[in-house]
Amino acid sequence: MEILSAAVMLFLIMDPLGNLPVVLSILKHLEPKRRRIVLVRELCFALIILMLFLFAGKSILGFLHVKAETLSISGGLILFIIAIRMIFPQPGGVVGLAAGEEPFFVPMAMPMIAGPSVIASLLLLSSQSPDKMLDWSLAVLLAWGATFIILMFYNFFHRVLGEKGLKAIERLMGLLLVMMSTQMFLDGLKQYLS
Repeated sequence: MEILSAAVMLFLIMDPLGNLPVVLSILKHLEPKRRRIVLVRELCFALIILMLFLFAGKSILGFLHVKAETLSISGGLILFIIAIRMIFPQPGGVVGLAAGEEPFFVPMAMPMIAGPSVIASLLLLSSQSPDKMLDWSLAVLLAWGATFIILMFYNFFHRVLGEKGLKAIERLMGLLLVMMSTQMFLDGLKQYLS
């Protein structure tokens, strides 16, 4: 059950449905065949980044002298801010690509898919339960796989859900993320106080 719970949390943070409009705008000038190649490449970059931070998380925390409860509290706060932005989106562009430019690593692989909040969550998981690395790896693969499927079939989801449907789903995911971030914050506070 922990695997599924972690996978859902990571999936919500990756927010592929919320990122669909951005992905569509980034890739719209490319040929359909080239879009798929770019998308697969960016998703693979993101998976490499996620696995790197999952397995190097304990070393990174040790090097930075950061305790797990500090990461839990700060991660909860970051996720809460992201969730609020999902619920109440702000106008303005997310990416700064020139017209006709193909994305490479930035902004799709990082920070859209493997963003700071996903990385913070992976650092938290790996530091709190280093004995469950296989579970966390499976959770990353499940969340990444669901993101992969949604982004690869972006035209289908955009056609079925429409712009308003995508916005509604993003806000629903934001509400779920608010609850998860609050729990993460409270868990960190409880660890700190005890």
